[in-house]
Amino acid sequence: MSECFVIVASGGCARFFSLEPVEFPEMESGPNLVERGRLDNAEWGTHGAAVWSDIKSGRNRAPGGAGAHRYDDHRSQHQDELERRFAREIADEMQRMTKSLHPRRVVLVAQKHLLGALRGVLRTNGAQVSVEELAKDLCKLGAREVHSHLAKADLLPPCRSPA
Repeated sequence: MSECFVIVASGGCARFFSLEPVEFPEMESGPNLVERGRLDNAEWGTHGAAVWSDIKSGRNRAPGGAGAHRYDDHRSQHQDELERRFAREIADEMQRMTKSLHPRRVVLVAQKHLLGALRGVLRTNGAQVSVEELAKDLCKLGAREVHSHLAKADLLPPCRSPA
């Protein structure tokens, strides 16, 4: 059983960690974040020109030289929907992993906009699990760097050196 479960997410990926104590604390540094899984948002990678193949300049002139008006092709709504779908995938994976690991705490680290989408879909199914949040994109960092950032934010205990 891990005391703490950590989810680090951005629009393109989500990584799932557990905080594991070391077997011999006097000889090893610890506790350590251990990566348990990863989700990649395939739709996020096709964003931009692939999704919006008909790139418009955003302006158009009315016939006869009248004033300009802007196009609204609802790109921001499309992006929001992609984030909502990915947030549901992240929540489902968190549900599956926390059932097997039984953590007491979940630390959720995500970009501000994605964090908002995740709040609406995370479920603990009545379990006594506290959820703590940090609005930051740490997805591209290694496990030790993530641990260091979260320790500085007082969300995880610092990784101690062997005695």
